[in-house]
Amino acid sequence: MSFAVEDRASDVPCIEKVMHGFTLNSGVTIRPAESHWHLVLTRYQGEARMLAVGPLSAAGRVQYEAEAEILWIKLKLGTFMPHLPIARLLNAETVLPSVAGQKFWLNGSAWQFPSFENADTFVSRLVREDVLALDPLVSAVLQRQPTGLSPRTVRHRFVQATGLSQNQIYQLQRAQQAQSLLRLGASILDTVAAAGYADQPHLTRALRQWIGYTPAQLQRAMGAP
Repeated sequence: MSFAVEDRASDVPCIEKVMHGFTLNSGVTIRPAESHWHLVLTRYQGEARMLAVGPLSAAGRVQYEAEAEILWIKLKLGTFMPHLPIARLLNAETVLPSVAGQKFWLNGSAWQFPSFENADTFVSRLVREDVLALDPLVSAVLQRQPTGLSPRTVRHRFVQATGLSQNQIYQLQRAQQAQSLLRLGASILDTVAAAGYADQPHLTRALRQWIGYTPAQLQRAMGAP
C-alpha cells in the first residue's frame, strides 16, 4: 500500500469530501480522470504548498515521493472561483504563491493553510469572501431537472462552472459505474450490458481513457479468474 488516507463528509454545500493522508513510499501510480477539482495542501521535507488541481479529462500517471502529507478538499461539481476561469485549471496543477511558509495568496489576500479538522470553516470563509461560488444549475442538469434556459445557455454555464461538458461527465460516471461492477465481481460481458456499452471493445476504450485500466486489468487486480 502506497497511501494511508482518511476521509470524511462535510455539511458545507461546496464540499464533496475532505481527505487527509500520507505517502508510505515513492512510486508511480495511475491517476484516473476526475470531474471535480480540488484544493490540495502538500507538506514535504518541511515545505508546504497549496495547489488548485483539476478537473482531469483523462487518466494518466502521477509520481509521488515517500513521507509526504497531503490534504485534499474535493469541491462539489458547480463550484468555481469567479476570479479564476476553471478552464485554466483543466488538466493542470496551479501552485498558489506561499507567504512566509504559513499562508498562501489567493484572489489578492493571504490565507492560512487549512487542516483536515478546519477545512469546512476554511471553505465557508472563501464563500463568504466571494472567492468561491456554487452554480446550482450544474446539479439541476446532472439530475436532469428542467432549468427554463436555452440549451446553449445551459451548455455555456455548465462548462464555465465545471470545465467539462455534460457528455464528458456522463461518460466518466458511466466508466466509474463499470469499474465498480467489475470490482464487485461482475463479468466483462455483464458489465457491458449493465453500464450500457455497445460491446466489449467500447467498454475497454472507455475504461482505458477514464480509469486508466482495461476491464481485464481491473479483474486481475481484484483476483478474479
